[in-house]
Amino acid sequence: MTIAGYVFMIIGGLFFLLGGLGVLRMPDTFNRIQAGTKATTLGAFSVLIGVGLVNFEWSWIAKIIIIIVFIVISNPIGSSTIAKATYYSKYKPDNLVQDDLEKRGDE
Repeated sequence: MTIAGYVFMIIGGLFFLLGGLGVLRMPDTFNRIQAGTKATTLGAFSVLIGVGLVNFEWSWIAKIIIIIVFIVISNPIGSSTIAKATYYSKYKPDNLVQDDLEKRGDE
């Protein structure tokens, strides 16, 4: 089980690496938010599962589940808040194809 834990931690580290690369390579803020959020969520899940497998104790498993629940709740909220703040700033991307917030009129 220790080897599987280390494999999960390596996979999580690769997700973090790819997320950082995606944040550097994407052209605008909305794409960067997507790349960073998806990769860090999967990376954090993999690292936490790896830690749970390496240190298999029930107290660790309960803590890891609580951390995963907080990540599941906080990542979408944080990314949507950053995206909305970017939308209302003066730095909107020029290649915006569909603008769902324009119809709402809550600026």
